[in-house]
Amino acid sequence: MYQKLTRMLAPRIGLYFAVMLAFCGVTALAGRQDAAAVELAVVAALFAVYLADRLRRRKEAAHYLKELLDGMDQATRDSTLNCPLPLVIFRPETDEVVWSNDRFLRLTGDTEGLFDTKLADLAPSFDSRWLLEGKSECPEEVELGGRRYQVFGDVARPAAGSDGGSLATTYWLDVTELAETRDIHRATRPVLALLLLDNYEDAINSQDENVRSAMLSQISARLSHWVEDSRGVFLRLDRDRFLFLFEEQYLAGFKAEKFSLLDSVREVVNPAGIAATVSIGVGVDGETFDELYRFANLSVEMALSRGGDQAVVKNRFTFEFYGGRSKEAERRTKVKSRVMASAMGELVADASQVLVMGHKTPDMDAVGAAVGVCAIARFKGVPCRIVRPHGPTPADELYERVGRLPQYEGVFLDPQEAMVRADSQSLLVVVDTNRPEQVQDQELLASCNKVAVIDHHRRAATYIEGAALNFHEPYASSACELVAELIAYLMEPTDLLPGEAQAMMAGLMLDTKNFTMRTGGRTFEAAAMLRRAGGDTGEVRKLFQTNLSDAVAKYGIIQAAKPYRQDIAIAAVDNTVGRVTAAQAADELLNIAGISASFVLYPDGERVVVSARSIGSVNVQVIVEALGGGGNAAAAGAQIPDRTVEEVRRELTAVLDSYFDSGKEAPKEP
Repeated sequence: MYQKLTRMLAPRIGLYFAVMLAFCGVTALAGRQDAAAVELAVVAALFAVYLADRLRRRKEAAHYLKELLDGMDQATRDSTLNCPLPLVIFRPETDEVVWSNDRFLRLTGDTEGLFDTKLADLAPSFDSRWLLEGKSECPEEVELGGRRYQVFGDVARPAAGSDGGSLATTYWLDVTELAETRDIHRATRPVLALLLLDNYEDAINSQDENVRSAMLSQISARLSHWVEDSRGVFLRLDRDRFLFLFEEQYLAGFKAEKFSLLDSVREVVNPAGIAATVSIGVGVDGETFDELYRFANLSVEMALSRGGDQAVVKNRFTFEFYGGRSKEAERRTKVKSRVMASAMGELVADASQVLVMGHKTPDMDAVGAAVGVCAIARFKGVPCRIVRPHGPTPADELYERVGRLPQYEGVFLDPQEAMVRADSQSLLVVVDTNRPEQVQDQELLASCNKVAVIDHHRRAATYIEGAALNFHEPYASSACELVAELIAYLMEPTDLLPGEAQAMMAGLMLDTKNFTMRTGGRTFEAAAMLRRAGGDTGEVRKLFQTNLSDAVAKYGIIQAAKPYRQDIAIAAVDNTVGRVTAAQAADELLNIAGISASFVLYPDGERVVVSARSIGSVNVQVIVEALGGGGNAAAAGAQIPDRTVEEVRRELTAVLDSYFDSGKEAPKEP
C-alpha cells in the first residue's frame, strides 16, 4: 500500500509541462494573447532548464560508470558492459533507473533508454527491500513483459563523506519455462485423502434396512457431488471408509470452502435425530504414495481424536484443521477401555518404577488421575512416584490431603528428583494432557523410554508421539473418568483407598461442574464405582470451598463482563486473579440467560491468561486454539505472552468474528 501511494504521488515531469501548456491555451482562448505568450515563454524556459538538468544527470551517471569501470581490469569491464543477462542500475531509495544495458532495454521495449524512469513502474511486482536488507537474491520471482525473472544483485554504498546515494546493480535471469514447469508439477502432485463416517454404528448401522439404505444413498450422493469437479479417483475401502486421490491444484478450493462436505453430510439425519458425520484426513507434500497414505492416516486419526466431524490436512511439517465445531459423541462400547486396561497392567508390571506427571499448574483432575495411576501401581506391587511442581497450584489442598495418607508418604517429588530416580525401565505416565510443551517437565518426558498417555482433551497439532500406550478419548468428561475405567478392569473397588477415591471424585466434579456439563453414561458409572470405593461427596465438596476474598474477586470478574454478539460474555480485567477464581467466574457467566460461551482474560506477569467455557454448540477449543491455547469443546484456556489484556481481547473478538462468519453453526445435540 505504501509503495502504491508513493508511486501515485511521484512527480511526472511530462504531466507538469502538459498542464502548463493547457493553462497557456486557456489564457489564449480567454483573449489574453499577451499573457499567453509570457506563459509560453516561461514554460519554454523551464523546459530548457529541465533538459539541461537531465543532461547533467546523464553525465553524472556516465561519470559514475566510468569511475566504476576504471577500477576494474579489462576483462571485468567487458563482462559488465557486455553482460549476457539483462542488467539495470538504479537508486534503491527512489527506484530511479540510472543505467541499463541493451538486453534490459529489449525486455521493456524501450530503445532510447530508461533514464528518469521508475523501476517499479516497469515491474510493479518488484520490491527492492531485499537489497537494502543485504540479500543478494530476490525472494520472489518478478514478472516483466509477460515473462518471469529471478533477480540477483547487490548495493554499492557511497564512501564516507560522499554526497552520492546508494546504487543497486541487478541481473535478471529469465526463468519463465522453469517456473511454469514447476507450477505444473506442484499443481499435479498427488494428494491422498481418507474419509471416514465416524459415527456409522450409532447413526446408520443401528437403523432398519430401508432407513440405512436411504441414508447411505444420501451420503453417497453428497460424496460424489463433492469429488466430481476434481476429476480424481474415489473408492470405497470399507462400509464406512473411502479413499480419494486427486491433484493438488484442487486442494486450495476445498480449503477455501472449509471442506463443505462436513456440513453436507451432517444434513443426513436418522429418525432418532442423530446426524451422520464424516472425518476427512488429507495427506499432502509426501515424497511417495506410501508417505501420503501415512500422512492421511495420521490426519484421520487426529480428526477422530479431536472428536470427529472435521477435516485435518497434514504435510511434512504440520497439521491444519477445518471444522470441528460439533461436540464429541460418547462411545457405546467399552472394548477399547478393556484393551487399554490390559495393556496398562502389563506396562506397569514390567516397569521398575512408575512416574506420574500431569500438565503445568495441575488441577484436581490431573492430581486425581495421578493418584488413580498410583493405586494401579500399588496393586501391581510396583513403586510409584507423583511429580509435584514447585510453587502454588490450584490443587494444593488435594495434594496435602492425599499426602497425609500413610501409603503416600514420600510419594510426591519434584521434577529434579524424578530425573535422578528415572532409569531405562521406568514407566512415565502423563495424565490430563497430550501436548509435550504442556507437561510439567519436558526433560523428564524426553529422558524416559516408555511413556503412557491418558487424556481427554482434543488433540492439537503437537502431541506426544511414540507413546507405548495412548488412552486418548475426547468424549470423556475428565482424565479421572478414564483412569477409573482402567481401575474397574484391573482391580476391585475395595482395593482403592477411600482417600484415593475422593481425589478422583474431585477431578470428576471439577471437570463436569458437579455433574452438570460434559457428562455421559460412562461418567456416572465411574462416579458410582468411586462412590462404592469410599468416595465421600461431602468431603469432596469441601475441596471446592473458597475464601471470602476469592469470592469477591470472582464476582468482580462477573461484574466486568460485557456481552459480545448477543450470546458471548467477555470479562477482561486488568488485575491478576487466581486461576481457579477465573475458571469459576467463567462457569458462573454461563448461568446467565442467553449466554452460550464465556471468556475471562486477566494478566499474569508477562502473559495474559484466557479461561473459556461453553454450553451449547460453541466450540471454545477451536476458538482458543487460534490464540495458541487448547482444551476441549466445553472448556479451554490459553497463556499468551508479550500481550496486554486489551490486545488479547481484540484478537479474541477477531477470532470470534471469523468463527461465526466462516460457516454455519453445527447443530445442537438432540
